Amino acid sequence: MLADLKPQEHELLLELLTRELADLGPEIRHTDDREFRDELRERRELVRHLIERLEALQTTSRQ
Repeated sequence: MLADLKPQEHELLLELLTRELADLGPEIRHTDDREFRDELRERRELVRHLIERLEALQTTSRQ
């Protein structure tokens, strides 16, 4: 599914995910509720995974 993205869509998605990843760190640190903090950590890992997949697709499509 991700391979069907146009180059502009791919770049935008990477940009949005990178911004989300940057925002999650401070949000996790400032959250007092342990359950919510754990949910944010899971989200951060999911975002990292998606970024890795998109970057891998980008590398593959350039070769």
